Amino acid sequence: MDARSTFRSAPAISAGTALTTAALTATLGLAAASWIVAVRQMNGMDMGAATRLGSFAFFVVLWVSMMAAMMLPGAVPAVLRRAHASGRVRAVPLFVGSYLAVWTLVGVAVYALYRPHGYLAAGAVAMAAGVYEFTPLKQHSRRRCRESVASGFDFGLCCVGSSIGLMLMLVALSVMSVTWMSVIAALVLAQKLLPAKAAIDVPLALAIVGLGILIVIAPSSVPGLTPPM
Repeated sequence: MDARSTFRSAPAISAGTALTTAALTATLGLAAASWIVAVRQMNGMDMGAATRLGSFAFFVVLWVSMMAAMMLPGAVPAVLRRAHASGRVRAVPLFVGSYLAVWTLVGVAVYALYRPHGYLAAGAVAMAAGVYEFTPLKQHSRRRCRESVASGFDFGLCCVGSSIGLMLMLVALSVMSVTWMSVIAALVLAQKLLPAKAAIDVPLALAIVGLGILIVIAPSSVPGLTPPM
């Protein structure tokens, strides 16, 4: 490459770096702010499996905050791919907004179906979440999360398919628990960023099933499952 080619490519490299920085800062900044909002909203609401969701408006705002906090860090690679494909940082809000819109619809369904419940229901959901980790739908959705997608809506559908079991487990254990939210967020992030490996994924799925069994036979031994005294 001669000096003129190097000179011509320098602005393109600089623009690409600026685009990456802007998209990364916006996405992770929104995730960090959402953690703060979610934790503040959840303060005093955690009653384990007997947690009540509050009003519809309150829960939707909380749910969107939770999804932004938990899901956006793992969505960074997809956001960056979309930003670079369009060449404009303005593509980031549209991508992220449509992505979160999919999770908002999930939250509306959760609100409609959720009822305060006991440890047997929580254990059953946890076991189902562990079994779901083995299903073809889970594997397909997780693989699609690591590929290029056409839109935030498309990416959201992939991520719902990949993470719905873990999210329902959070709802069953205590949707207002910062501790369980942090644990599930870490698992979701790892599964989005790391390739599937049976040596890791199978023990994890079995551990989730084991947690469900433990909840059924010894609920008091599971932190945060019963209302704090």
